[in-house]
Amino acid sequence: MKRVFIDELHQYIEKPVLIKGWVSVRRDHGKLVFFDIRDVSGHVQTVLLPSHKDLKSSAEEIRSEWVVEIEGLVHARPEKLVNKDEPNGDIEIEATSLTVINPSLTPPFDLRGDGMDINEELRLKHRHLDLRRPRMLRNMRAQAMVGKFVREYLTARRFTEVSTPILTKTTPEGARDFLVPARKVPGSFYALPQSPQQYKQLLMVAGIERYFQLARCFRDEDPRADRAYGEFTQLDIEMSFVEQEDILVLAEGLFTDMVEALFPEKHISEKPWPRLTHRDAVVKYGTDKPDLRKNKEDPNELAFAWTLDFPLFTEQSEDDFFHGSGKATFAPSHHMFTSPHPEDVTLLDTDPTLVRGLQHDMVLNGFEVGGGSIRIHDAKIQKKVFDLIGFNETQKAEFNHMLDAFSYGVPPHGGIAPGIDRFLMALLGEQSVREVIAFPMTGNGRLATMGVPTSASFEQLQELGIIAIKKNKELPNAI
Repeated sequence: MKRVFIDELHQYIEKPVLIKGWVSVRRDHGKLVFFDIRDVSGHVQTVLLPSHKDLKSSAEEIRSEWVVEIEGLVHARPEKLVNKDEPNGDIEIEATSLTVINPSLTPPFDLRGDGMDINEELRLKHRHLDLRRPRMLRNMRAQAMVGKFVREYLTARRFTEVSTPILTKTTPEGARDFLVPARKVPGSFYALPQSPQQYKQLLMVAGIERYFQLARCFRDEDPRADRAYGEFTQLDIEMSFVEQEDILVLAEGLFTDMVEALFPEKHISEKPWPRLTHRDAVVKYGTDKPDLRKNKEDPNELAFAWTLDFPLFTEQSEDDFFHGSGKATFAPSHHMFTSPHPEDVTLLDTDPTLVRGLQHDMVLNGFEVGGGSIRIHDAKIQKKVFDLIGFNETQKAEFNHMLDAFSYGVPPHGGIAPGIDRFLMALLGEQSVREVIAFPMTGNGRLATMGVPTSASFEQLQELGIIAIKKNKELPNAI
């Protein structure tokens, strides 16, 4: 008999079916034994009747999270026994055959409920169990649905999906890089990309014109509720021959249509999305990512907005990674490739603090869920920005590949990179971005499920020409 998924059972009323899944709950009422069976599509109640004595005896040892397969008849429940709060509360399966596929140890925590009252590190250590929760399965499906929608939406609009390198060059872009030793070039390193920023601009030079990818990005920066440590996913978009308005219209249409198609229970509070200047947002709301929901108690309300006209520069702090000559007082408000507002270009020579950048931030319910800009496509202006942020000649040389490419007919271009994890966190009302990532890092930078990071063997380090300094006494092969 062919397996039937639980969400298909209404098609089989009074017909035999075979289901496979996990036991969520076992209830023994003496003559009757009930199992709630769960698969990826939902759960359903199964009953073992007194007439099936052989089944009841074989079910004695079965407990929660055992993997089983059940054959039986699908029955409609009597009206007085219908559970209207459950998707399959109006049906049940009368089991005629029960087979244990695999037993289970008692889980280290209760898999019922949302799990938010359980220690997070314990949940992450046993993430393969935590992901069995309906809430977590919903979040994983949402990730997949969003990715599918994005690909179809953008491909239909002449965009080409291009994968850019994961092993790339370390450059001073504003956050710490993750470094990977290059065995074939001793003493040299690759870096994991903080974003595909430089590659997507090179793709515009290459004539791709409309590019996207669901890109993995890596940044060694401190975690917080809306930012996972280590890695995250962003929808990376770049377009040639566009103005800022074109990017805003595309992104607003994409996310509005996505919400209405995939999450019909959600409602967008204002369309078109409000647009705020950076100055007005800070003066009126005290933040450049205001929460504009009309009713913050409504979990289905989505208040999108745009924040525009950011200052191109901010004052440089000790934490910035742009120090070179020691003479600079400026750091990029967004990043060093953001174009100044055309009306403000002359201010680069007189008062850079007054220069506005063609930056745009996508805001949702008080979170910045995406950012982008029109890029600099004039090598002279790019060099000027490098000077203003204090790059020395060595740091400038790190970007010679960009400046060289810009001498071969670069089109005006710009883009945006919404963070998919943060978008889903805000959309689904989760408390942390880690709730929408399958295997996230803990707050102290550990992938608890795999016990990462670990030390490398002496032989591995020797082959790479690396000596580990013993800052951490737990590393056995350090000196």
